Amino acid sequence: MASLLEIHDLHYYYGNIHVVKGVSLDVGEGEIVTLIGANGAGKTTIMHTISGLNDPRGASGEILFEGKPILKVPGYNVSRMGLSQVVEGRHIFPDLTVEENLIVGAYIRKDKAGIKKDMQSMYRLFPRLEERLRQVGGTLSGGEQQMLAIARALMSKPKLLMLDEPSLGLAPLIIHEIFQAIRQIAREGTTVLFVEQNTKVALSTASRGYVLRTGEIMLHDTCEALLNNEEIQKIFLGISH
Repeated sequence: MASLLEIHDLHYYYGNIHVVKGVSLDVGEGEIVTLIGANGAGKTTIMHTISGLNDPRGASGEILFEGKPILKVPGYNVSRMGLSQVVEGRHIFPDLTVEENLIVGAYIRKDKAGIKKDMQSMYRLFPRLEERLRQVGGTLSGGEQQMLAIARALMSKPKLLMLDEPSLGLAPLIIHEIFQAIRQIAREGTTVLFVEQNTKVALSTASRGYVLRTGEIMLHDTCEALLNNEEIQKIFLGISH
């Protein structure tokens, strides 16, 4: 499997605070990979550094996307290369309708017929969005906003979709729907990298996982092996042996 994303010895500093300490990871084409760890472990910093949302002056190391270095590339150019991120807290356009949010998601595209076709695909992926087509984003429930944020990110036709805490603040039934959709997105050919605090859901969805502790990778394995790892069960799943 060819690597779509490779990170080698990534460090990130906020001023004098060393947040990410020599992280290396890779994501293969068509994979679902998860990054898990406690609050403050550095997960979001890694995601923002990949997508160009963080100040590159705080970073050192190497990030390759399709073999091209992107560590110092501005965020808007990273997205044009085929990488799309749904940040924590969703950040949809609250005053635009569902349909308008999706159209904005396709702003870098010029193929009108393709955009129309992909909007229909989004409605199949998330039928609730079609029901609320003309509703403004700010009036949607938290779960519907998360669906809209994911669908909007997919409208740019990314090769890699990155999600930061997709289950945050959502009801269990909605979490199940969101993660079913993530599996479907990967089946249809988009690679997925996501950060998630709900360890059980994360490891039940992804194929491989990286466990982050205070800015360092403490474990990396298949999700099946991580689910059966006693240390992971104890720290993250509350299971003691």
